[in-house]
Amino acid sequence: MRYDNATVRRQDRLLSEERALELLREGEYGVLSMASAEGGYGVPINYAVEGDTIYLHCALEGRKLRAIANDQRVSFCVVGQKRIVPEQFTTEFESVIAAGRARLVEQDAERRHALRLIVEKYAPTHLEEGLKAIERSAHRTGVVAIEVDCLSGKCKRV
Repeated sequence: MRYDNATVRRQDRLLSEERALELLREGEYGVLSMASAEGGYGVPINYAVEGDTIYLHCALEGRKLRAIANDQRVSFCVVGQKRIVPEQFTTEFESVIAAGRARLVEQDAERRHALRLIVEKYAPTHLEEGLKAIERSAHRTGVVAIEVDCLSGKCKRV
């Protein structure tokens, strides 16, 4: 994954690569944005990161999968620390945007591994129950993998 802030307009607001990667790994949720025959589509979703891959869970059909089938190019945005500063009419924030190609995970082993990563991130104290839930719903749960090509990060401090 290449870290590239060259296209960020406000070069004085760059997020360090280290913080951008940390935010991507630890963010609460991200917004997956896609283009499709139905128009632009963005959806907030839980996720997990391993290496240069972002994993998302999903149903086995729906608008998200139709959009990815139409065009695998996607972006994924995570917003971290944020604070509205009303007296200055601004907001402090940090965010990271990953651009890459999405695919539906076909191999069962990779799909189960991705679901485990998601359980480990969001329910680490309930891992045993989470693994049982994966077994119960594996037949009706899809996983999308985003292979990240480029990452950029931005922040504003007041």
